[in-house]
Amino acid sequence: MTVQLKLVKMSSEAPSWADQWGSSGADNYENGGGGKQESNKGKKMAGVKAAASTGLGKAKVAATVGAQKVKTGTSVGINWVKNQYQKRTSK
Repeated sequence: MTVQLKLVKMSSEAPSWADQWGSSGADNYENGGGGKQESNKGKKMAGVKAAASTGLGKAKVAATVGAQKVKTGTSVGINWVKNQYQKRTSK
């Protein structure tokens, strides 16, 4: 029983969804919404898409550079092993 009482007490102390996120957006949506909020949302999405596009380009460059480093490192490592093997067999 004490566990249930603690859960009830904690849930009553926590802020509601409307308190956390603001209820104005939900009211606007239910009442047909305003044009101003829609235009702000469009501008926000355009900004997010632009930022994501920039981030994607940076990630692509970083991945390409990383792949090149792995390729070069692997090549150097294989050549080192080949040289070590040739040194041992030529003695």
